[in-house]
Amino acid sequence: MIRNTLLLAAALLSGVLFAQKTGPVQGLSTSPAEARALAATIKVEDMKRHLNILAADDMEGRETGEPGQKRAAEYLRKQFADLGLPAIGENGGYFQRILFARQKWENIELKLDGEPLRHLWEYASAPSQNIDRSATNISELTFLGYGIDDEAYSDYNGKNVAGKHILIFSGEPKGKKDIYQVSGTDKTSDWSTNNERKLEVAKANGVETVFIIDPDFKTNIRNIRQETLDGRMRMAEQAEAERKTANVVYITPQLARKIMGKAGRKVIKARKKMEKSGRSKAVSVPVNLELTQSKVVKELIGENVLGFVEGSDPKLKDEVLVVSAHYDHIGKRGDNVFNGADDNGSGTTTVLEIAEAFVVAKKQGIGPRRSVLFLLVSGEEKGLLGSEYYASHPIFPLANTIADINVDMVGRVDEEHVDNPEYIYVIGSDRLSTELHRINEYVNKEYTQLELDYTYNAEDDPNRYYYRSDHYNFAVKGIPSIFFFNGTHADYHQATDTVDKIHFEKMEKIGRLVFHTAWQLANQDRRIEVDVKQ
Repeated sequence: MIRNTLLLAAALLSGVLFAQKTGPVQGLSTSPAEARALAATIKVEDMKRHLNILAADDMEGRETGEPGQKRAAEYLRKQFADLGLPAIGENGGYFQRILFARQKWENIELKLDGEPLRHLWEYASAPSQNIDRSATNISELTFLGYGIDDEAYSDYNGKNVAGKHILIFSGEPKGKKDIYQVSGTDKTSDWSTNNERKLEVAKANGVETVFIIDPDFKTNIRNIRQETLDGRMRMAEQAEAERKTANVVYITPQLARKIMGKAGRKVIKARKKMEKSGRSKAVSVPVNLELTQSKVVKELIGENVLGFVEGSDPKLKDEVLVVSAHYDHIGKRGDNVFNGADDNGSGTTTVLEIAEAFVVAKKQGIGPRRSVLFLLVSGEEKGLLGSEYYASHPIFPLANTIADINVDMVGRVDEEHVDNPEYIYVIGSDRLSTELHRINEYVNKEYTQLELDYTYNAEDDPNRYYYRSDHYNFAVKGIPSIFFFNGTHADYHQATDTVDKIHFEKMEKIGRLVFHTAWQLANQDRRIEVDVKQ
């Protein structure tokens, strides 16, 4: 007991000395020697073991939704379980499930009196907002005001619109003295900005299609135009079969007048009456429309893998540091396996090793004081989707998330550093927090002495790497983020990105730098400060 007391006193004294030495960096209760010992558990041989498995041919390039990605996720799950980390994911496991969907129009067409209208010019319809439907002849539209169903005002009361196609205005009705009917004030309600709500009500009432007259058509179709043209994989909150919204077509006011013809007068009269009285009246509009909304949908499921080390300080453990890396890659092309050893087997392996170092610390009773989430995401190659999903559906409140450290490609050397492989590009460290930048600079000087290259952190960097890895989905939420990256090389996104080309000694040193930065963030007294305005 006396010996343990002396050791504790020595450790505390070392911590005080350390605090005095740091200057602008906060002191820690652990000593530099203890931090070095923990970082030393990050070893080349362990990195080789993990990476040779993750980047093996039988992982088939780890493409999200494919069998290889599932095998990789299972391997990562087992590593976290073997470390004794708690299962905080869905169904008492280690996964956060994500549904992805790529939706493209196979044929989108709207005809008036047999003449095709121009998509994205006169009307617009997004594949993600509609179910697949072959050519549908529409002989009648039911004008239904604003498509609102609220206690204060309803367009649906006393009306049967099951199986019908309705025509509505965007926004909501305004009555006397510019007071809105729904809110009862001069401020709009959620009905003005949330078309999803209108489409859900329409679906619940059996409506087939909602035609929305949009006076801001040119401005509002930007997202639809992008989705229609790029066909990218996106997160899907629900499967196609579970869709709770009616199909929708947005039309210009000019097209609306053309479609309504003489019946337009009745519609205008009904609109004025409803705004005056607060009571909605349906108007039947005879039309000759043919609508085709035929699309191709590819759905797949990815998993984020969660490794959680709970903090030891009762006052700080609710604060969470995230250490992230994506483990997916681009899969196979014919018989060629894109192993993705550097992209991003290297980052995934590094995070596994850092997680183990934190587990060792916890077993020794020396921290971390804050909790740490080791977040290994899929869907990055599909557009940063796994990290986007986590940032939108966090396991721990984002308000309690102090920072994200992201590791993406740290096992190779680019052409700029052939003569000096002891480097790493650091991106984003000062974008939201000057303290984060100082911390990383300090621990590098104290422990690893790598060249920290900020070339790609420049605001005008044409590569825009700051926006192209998973840390960005935290940064846009106002969470300080730092991204470690070795730059690209001739094997980037090629079948030649293999384990035999990895610089493991360099990767080990980068892993130790990342550990020391994470260790400082997880253990200092005061939460990292956000002091840079965007």
